[in-house]
Amino acid sequence: MSSLSVWTSKVGDVARKNVVSATADATLAEAARLMYTKGTGSVVVVSPEGKVIGIFTERDLSRVVADRVSYDSKLGDLMTKDPVTIRDDEPITKAVELLSTRKIRHLPVVDREGKLVGIITARDIVDITERYLASTGFVSE
Repeated sequence: MSSLSVWTSKVGDVARKNVVSATADATLAEAARLMYTKGTGSVVVVSPEGKVIGIFTERDLSRVVADRVSYDSKLGDLMTKDPVTIRDDEPITKAVELLSTRKIRHLPVVDREGKLVGIITARDIVDITERYLASTGFVSE
């Protein structure tokens, strides 16, 4: 895929597929361990059917640590419920708009049924932009 065509691509074509996820009954300790070992800034919380019901991010982690929440607390009680998501058939420019206007850094990607199929982050958008600018000769890689 050329660097320019990425801007006309669908979210599903550029989203990362290896999403770190857990169910609402996972504990804070389990979520933090997942984030640390997988090197990610979020855990997408899914229903048993794989539908996105929440997200737990670095921001949530810092909040619950500051509040001295028990490590045994359930993710379902700590997550951001009903997070902003984007369908995999939306244009990448829509993801940029949502990340910017909603002031979020992690955007779960869902299919028509609302099932988790990927994630796109603010860092991903920066990387895409950097590759595009490098391909135009505007900046060097």
